[in-house]
Amino acid sequence: MTATRNATKPVVRPGTPEWTALLTRIAEGAAERERDRTAPHEVIGWLKEAGVGRLRLPVELGGAGLTIPELFAALIDLAEADSSAPHILRTHFWFTEQHLQASEDPAFRARLALAAADKLVGNGFSEQSRKPVGLHFDTAFTPDGDGYRLNGTKFYSTGSIYSDYTQIWAAAPGGRIAGAVIPVDREGVTILDDWDGFGQRLTGTGTTQLDDVRVEAEEFFDLGEPEPAEPAPGYQGAFLQLFLQAVTAGILRSVRNDAVALLKRRARNYSHAGSPQGPARDRQVLQVVGEISADVFAAEAIVLKAAEALQAAADSVVDGLPTAEAADAAQLAAAQAKVAIDRFSYATAAKLFDVGGTSATQAVHNLDRHWRNVRTISTHNPTFLKASAVGDHLVNGTDFPANAYF
Repeated sequence: MTATRNATKPVVRPGTPEWTALLTRIAEGAAERERDRTAPHEVIGWLKEAGVGRLRLPVELGGAGLTIPELFAALIDLAEADSSAPHILRTHFWFTEQHLQASEDPAFRARLALAAADKLVGNGFSEQSRKPVGLHFDTAFTPDGDGYRLNGTKFYSTGSIYSDYTQIWAAAPGGRIAGAVIPVDREGVTILDDWDGFGQRLTGTGTTQLDDVRVEAEEFFDLGEPEPAEPAPGYQGAFLQLFLQAVTAGILRSVRNDAVALLKRRARNYSHAGSPQGPARDRQVLQVVGEISADVFAAEAIVLKAAEALQAAADSVVDGLPTAEAADAAQLAAAQAKVAIDRFSYATAAKLFDVGGTSATQAVHNLDRHWRNVRTISTHNPTFLKASAVGDHLVNGTDFPANAYF
């Protein structure tokens, strides 16, 4: 890896006029891009130019040095503008967080230089396979001289079609698990834009094919046994899952914004409605807008409170590992955040049509994208399984699942 720090371009920091201008630029056309299935390559280019992939990097590495709560607040901003944008960057920020946690390791520091050079890193983790979900892969590394060959098929490769590198996880010799960070344009790597989910349509959450891909020794890192007897404490799964709640909170902001805009431009009310002066003076319709606004406030507050627990876990890291207590608290907070937000987010997105009426359902407005996107995001980890795990943990002291899916 030859990427070096981008020392010439400062990061566009959240809260600045430049950040606001960037968000405004992204928001323009977001609904049309989603409706017309126009991949946001240009948007991702703007984000790279602004150094957004460096938000979490320390200042001494050319980053903005944001805390985890500050990062999640920025993600909510970005999701309000276009929910695809932060979702595309989800595994890049996970890659960064992993490498910050183990930053004392020279190999990890070398890979972190990719982020410092404004290179985006996608992922090849999950598979559509008959094997158990988790660290059980059909995709495999096989020795090849002083390196390896990589073969297999990954799915849910969110963000990879927009990235410069991808981080692949696969089975390794001796029943172990390993990873590699490789360029997406390497011979044998094919990334398909075949995600056909009804929501988050532009995130590139589709197939990565790996056909006899050469992996150099320095690109390969051994992760050990797929199911160690004593899993190490971690907050990375909590980071990945809370990230999705930040995207949801941003989407709900968009619902609120669209509800206000709809009500301001509606000229007619139902003949049997509560106000002859029009919808903008109808107390019942105004109540719906107020309820949407309250749900937005709650979602954002929940995410940022849970992010504090993740920050405490990050602050507790010694020799590459957080304390068990801090990791446990982070997992609990992220799980509770999801269960809480999922209890109202779908309904909040649907309330937009109570404000707008039948005309709001016209395809030209594409307002149904909010519900579709929120519902798709929630399926990443079923809410009922998350809630039952929280209850089992609190009542019986059962450990949370030790994988990135929880």
